[in-house]
Amino acid sequence: MSSPFVRRRRLATDLRTLREQRGLTADDVAGRIYRSRMMISKLENARCRPDIGVVMKFLDVLEPPADQYQNIVTIARDAAERGWWDAYGDTMGARQRMYADIESGAATIRGYNQFGLPGILQTPRFALALVELDKADGPLAYHPDRMLEARLRRQEAGFGPSGPNYELVLDEFVIRRLAVPTDVMGAQLMHLVETATAEPRLTIHVLPINARIEGGFLARSTFAIYTFPDPQDHPIAIADTVNADLVHTETSEVTRYVELYKRLRTASLSPVRSLTFLEDVANELRDLAGS
Repeated sequence: MSSPFVRRRRLATDLRTLREQRGLTADDVAGRIYRSRMMISKLENARCRPDIGVVMKFLDVLEPPADQYQNIVTIARDAAERGWWDAYGDTMGARQRMYADIESGAATIRGYNQFGLPGILQTPRFALALVELDKADGPLAYHPDRMLEARLRRQEAGFGPSGPNYELVLDEFVIRRLAVPTDVMGAQLMHLVETATAEPRLTIHVLPINARIEGGFLARSTFAIYTFPDPQDHPIAIADTVNADLVHTETSEVTRYVELYKRLRTASLSPVRSLTFLEDVANELRDLAGS
């Protein structure tokens, strides 16, 4: 399926661009279709699930050619789709729900993880250990059981027949810094090795602490870059910060992340050496946990 999140953004851009080409304001359109200006603003800024009837009335005012009309209606239908993640509501966490949505339509994902492991590759024990850390910061914004259930659904979807190709650069800090019990971390690292070995669409690179990164600024946060099967759904980059995920859609912004990712990957170990590295550290942690 297409990502409803991505299609809402494309619908917003198409409607806003077409309206501006016709020389109309949002108030003009709102008045002609008997809707509020706020509704038009939400549609043009991808802040709501589109109502197909409203979109068609919007297009009736703008009078695009028949093929463009039909294309935008198709995009709107995709944007209005509900995915499996919608059944969880906020119990799985709003941020994880957004990632599940975007992953559902991605062709490729390239990610750099600076301080944590991506949710789609976490074991249940590792995820539960992180829940305990979250509890120390105050009330949870999600339900742990539902979050874990949803995370398993993400993994099934992400590595299912129509899942994306996933390339990950994993900073050595993530591997060495023990925020969870030693045995949990060791098992998690072995899970990465086993998953990457069994799944041809997953490639893992380890970025050593002493790696020399040439050619520009360094990463300031974890981030991921997504591409999609339809070339009209442009690539997006998402930067993971403490309180929010920053979604970048402008070509110039995404290009900076692409170039940064290439430098990080070039400085990393090869996939074969990376899995050996992960397995060695996992064995060290297993021995440490058993001592």
